[in-house]
Amino acid sequence: MRIKLHKEDNSQDNIFWVTMTDLMTALVLVFIVLFFYTYMTSYYEKIQEKMEQKKASEALEQTLKEQKIDANIDAVTGVVKISNLELFKVNSYELSDKGKKYLDKFAPAYLNSIFSNDYMNKNIEKIIIQGHTDSQTFRGKYSDDEQYMKNMELSLKRAFEVANYMTNTPYNKANGNRLRKMIIVEGASFSSPVIVNGKEDYNQSRRVELKVVMKGKQGN
Repeated sequence: MRIKLHKEDNSQDNIFWVTMTDLMTALVLVFIVLFFYTYMTSYYEKIQEKMEQKKASEALEQTLKEQKIDANIDAVTGVVKISNLELFKVNSYELSDKGKKYLDKFAPAYLNSIFSNDYMNKNIEKIIIQGHTDSQTFRGKYSDDEQYMKNMELSLKRAFEVANYMTNTPYNKANGNRLRKMIIVEGASFSSPVIVNGKEDYNQSRRVELKVVMKGKQGN
């Protein structure tokens, strides 16, 4: 008696695995395409944001130049640095007469320039006014911790005085309600000194900075 063995027909199983392999390959390709599209879209948006912010910074710089207002402006980020020598007497947080005259010109030029720019006007979230001191102020009179905190207090009070005076200058008051919700006052003590040729430049370190923060972004 002869027994005939029959091989199992695996063709259906093979078709199943081939189909699954094709499906997985297609899904991977779709994922790669979506990932690349999302990445490129995000990259393009960031480039556009930087270009628009640069345009706004250049426009602000031009406005200040036309009105002969002395201020250091970062052409990319739009951060404005004002020397404390323009605003205060040494170790004081009260605005000098020179400082008030300076802000009388600077504040309306700065605020109106920001709110008249379409991109900035639509996307601005807050304006940070930040005070800075140098590392020499109060040195020798207090411990290191006390010196740092005394400078923190001084830098914060200076930033507050600038913010308080700016909001009372004759800028376009149509934006007054928005501005009140945007302004944030900060003190940084001497935590961010200006370094020139490897050493702290004390005059440049003593400053007030104005930073515009856009929606969904952190400070510059």
